[in-house]
Amino acid sequence: MKNTFSDNNQICVVSSFSELVSSSFHGVTNAICFYRNLVGDFKEIVNKLHLKENITEVSIDDLLALQLSENGHFAREIILKDIQLLTNFGASPSLNLLKSYERDDELDFISTDVYSFHVDRSPIPTDTFLCTYHGAASDIAPNDQVEQKILIPEIREKLKKLHDGQYTEFETFLEEYFFDLHYQPKPDIEPINLGLGHLWRLAVDHPTQQVLPCVHRAPTENDGEYRLLLIC
Repeated sequence: MKNTFSDNNQICVVSSFSELVSSSFHGVTNAICFYRNLVGDFKEIVNKLHLKENITEVSIDDLLALQLSENGHFAREIILKDIQLLTNFGASPSLNLLKSYERDDELDFISTDVYSFHVDRSPIPTDTFLCTYHGAASDIAPNDQVEQKILIPEIREKLKKLHDGQYTEFETFLEEYFFDLHYQPKPDIEPINLGLGHLWRLAVDHPTQQVLPCVHRAPTENDGEYRLLLIC
């Protein structure tokens, strides 16, 4: 597979885990990709895991208990190594078997679920790491191709009516209910699909962040196919 990310200024492509965690975000670069062509049968792992609910966290013991073919074994070793690398780095990786995320359909004029373009926020310096091993992969978007939903006049007016003079200030209300984290794609948007097998590091909104946070969204799942996602 040809590396399709190298020519994109938003993305820094690296060839090792150590580069992934040591490279710096700068300018418009707010996504770093450890680009990999993985060998292994991740579909076999998905087929042998048991979905207990729409999102099922898979433990290391769950993985080790699977009886796998040689290619399935290769895939499992890759996942276990990724978990160990991220854990040693100080992250808390979670391996999820996904049928779907919960949809936010409470308000008809703004969505705040993960299928909406959004950024992650943290009170402390941190980054989002993720890798899709099987199934549909997430998208990111250039920051200049999206608009913060709370700045769109018609949405903002409806949010003001929803706020209706509550005890909190309006801007605090927007933050408390995470409305300010979500973005509307512009008509000329060209989302970037993160692909399978690559380990990504995305910039998060926190007090010391030097770049804009990375705007991303969960994909619409393929019919009849579960996702296998490592995230932290």
